[in-house]
Amino acid sequence: MAMVYNSLFFPNSIYLPSIKPNSKTPSLNLNLPSIPISHNTQKRKSLQLPAVASIPYPPINVDYLESEFSGHGVSFKSIGELCVVRLGLENRSVATLMLPSGMITSYKAPMWHGGLLELLHTLVTEGEDGRGAVIQGGVSLAFKFQGDGGESWSPNHWALHDVRGNPQESIQVELISTNSEDMVEVRHIVTLKEDEISSEIVIKNSKGSSLCFMGSVLSHLVASTPDATYAVGLQSSNFFDRPPLLSNCTITVPNSSQRDDLDSKNFWGPLAFKDFFAGWGAKTQNNKDGVEGKESEEFEGGAEEDDYKHLTEKISRIYTSAPRSFTVMDRGRRNSVVIGRDGFKEMYMFSPGSTYEWYGKYAYICIGQSALLEPIILAPKGEWIGGQHLHNPNM
Repeated sequence: MAMVYNSLFFPNSIYLPSIKPNSKTPSLNLNLPSIPISHNTQKRKSLQLPAVASIPYPPINVDYLESEFSGHGVSFKSIGELCVVRLGLENRSVATLMLPSGMITSYKAPMWHGGLLELLHTLVTEGEDGRGAVIQGGVSLAFKFQGDGGESWSPNHWALHDVRGNPQESIQVELISTNSEDMVEVRHIVTLKEDEISSEIVIKNSKGSSLCFMGSVLSHLVASTPDATYAVGLQSSNFFDRPPLLSNCTITVPNSSQRDDLDSKNFWGPLAFKDFFAGWGAKTQNNKDGVEGKESEEFEGGAEEDDYKHLTEKISRIYTSAPRSFTVMDRGRRNSVVIGRDGFKEMYMFSPGSTYEWYGKYAYICIGQSALLEPIILAPKGEWIGGQHLHNPNM
């Protein structure tokens, strides 16, 4: 029986306002792929945002950002209430991210043939109810935090905290997001180097009690088609097949939210949190072991047999013992990306399969450095650091 899987995380889509061009309006240039805007037919269930997300934030002052942070190879451009941040190095590596969402919408890297190649897949669709355009894909953070009292929060609104570096070597942009009580702080440090872009996540718990969180750093990588794309270096890695991970910043392929091959009780996020917090406190370790056992019983798992994993079929799985780095190779575009992780124990991978148009809006592979099967516990006054690296070996 088909089952609709609700998003684990709070809605965090990026909506571009509808702007009528005039002489004072800047051009809309997000360095996004040239994919036409289409109607978003995937209806997402509306979830109530946490209290912090409903706070009316002041508009972004782009003139202030320019005066305060310019001179490091970074520029700013406003689009309505949004701000596009561009990072550029002298070797022509370029990245763009958006505020206040914190999404990295583009990473163009120099190639062996002398040109630049876009490595991130970003899709622009028409928003519902006339809310302008919606941006999905790229690199985004999808996390949910929960305290021992049951209160929860997700970092959906990011502010620029600092800019460091220079265009000759590397540029670092530090974003920050805090909950309404300023007891949980998340920093997203984006670093652009000549051959790499990385996301470092620093989480600080100022509470006097433990904090639990789960989620993923999700990256949508451009592919000519999954039929020409391979994951190299995952042989013997253990995995569990799971439903596709849905946040409002992930690109949803048709019918991916309906799974006929999985039992209706198989929600990965709500199940993990419910079981995990059922024994909060002295029974935490025992409950953690119970969650791991439950995952093994309810979901198909195995070990990767191929060192060159062909991604032509539709897959959605979490690897629990993958190496710290592996390579996604695209024979159609003649390029590869080396993906590394720090701090996270799990790696999520989704391929929409090869039934869609080459170089189209579903020509991508989604990789996530994750804590989904086993949430992470952060002790009172504790700190956790994790990250992801997208390395360009094609120079």
